[in-house]
Amino acid sequence: MSRFVAITAVRDFETRVRQAITGALHGDLQTLSPAVLQTGTDEIFKQLTGAPPEVMILGPGVNPDDAFKLATVLDLQYPEISLLMVADPTADVVLKAMHAGVRDVVAPEADVNELRVLLERACLAAASRRRGMQPAAESGQERGRIIAVMSPKGGVGKTTVATNLAIGLGNIAPMSVVIVDLDLQFGDVASGLLLEPEHSITEAVHGAAAQDSMVLKAFLTVHPAGIYALCAPQRPSDSDYITAEHVTRLLNQLATEFKYVVVDTAPGLGEHCLATLELATDGVWVCGMDVPSIRGLRKCFSVLKELQLLPQGRHTVLNFADRKSGLSVQDVEATIGVPVDTVIPRSRTLPYSTNRGIPVLQGTARDSALKGLKKLVQRFDPRLESTPQNKLHRRVVVS
Repeated sequence: MSRFVAITAVRDFETRVRQAITGALHGDLQTLSPAVLQTGTDEIFKQLTGAPPEVMILGPGVNPDDAFKLATVLDLQYPEISLLMVADPTADVVLKAMHAGVRDVVAPEADVNELRVLLERACLAAASRRRGMQPAAESGQERGRIIAVMSPKGGVGKTTVATNLAIGLGNIAPMSVVIVDLDLQFGDVASGLLLEPEHSITEAVHGAAAQDSMVLKAFLTVHPAGIYALCAPQRPSDSDYITAEHVTRLLNQLATEFKYVVVDTAPGLGEHCLATLELATDGVWVCGMDVPSIRGLRKCFSVLKELQLLPQGRHTVLNFADRKSGLSVQDVEATIGVPVDTVIPRSRTLPYSTNRGIPVLQGTARDSALKGLKKLVQRFDPRLESTPQNKLHRRVVVS
């Protein structure tokens, strides 16, 4: 049963909240005086009766600094409670509220219908948070697949493969796919998908979004092909404010909301990449048809085997395949020690589509690379992945 607590001394506002709850939301309202803010959270909760609250409303009549202070503490100690703050929603107030963990800022003159919508949304957010705090088996939620797209070296077309994979999966599961640009300094997912994101991963891992999956979705950018994208920061220096712990929490959140989470990692094996591999159900390794790239992939497999960080499903992609390179697919397999699952021929159209920001799997043009990219997507299609050609390679294959 939903319960609401309002810390306010303004009777007119209290009346409007009661009217918003009555007949539309299950639960009751308990009102506390703003003086309780001087006593601390423990004393506040001692005054509450019945079941723990789901929504707490701060104001009107509450000092904003006191409200921000209480919100910060509650967000840490009781993340399952949705917080609403009543104040003039100026840019400065909204920003401070977001950092303090407040879900919504409500104007003091908000009418009953507006309050009803905000309270209903807050109840849904509280329920989502409680589910997120439960173990997956206990909550009954099915986690999505986390697909790490990796390469030990840059310049092998990793982002092109990642964006096309996300577009292809979007055809299988519309609006159930998100691509995360984890190349935090120089990520190109936004340009590869012709997006102009309003928000980036920096905002998604801090504040209310880090605790509430519904808030997190507001920081995602919707692509016309029916997928979501969480793009890299605008400034390379912002990567300093994103830790491996942030990545772990973010991917766990996304895996509860989406069927497929495609992660375009930075080249190499940095801390963010290793944090991704700890959660990844699948790893897509991309290498070019050149000796440095192939040797780098062999070393990568060797290191990850020692660290026991090879995902259960492994998919090896040979990009820029060209008979004139002096190497064959068999040469590559012999060097890296594992089979090549997908071969993408060198193509003139693929770089052109990347520069335009329209992946080839989104367009209608015929291209030699289409077959290889479609084959990669099929490896994740539940209707086809059990077929012999899509059989997953297990970690024991790597030697």
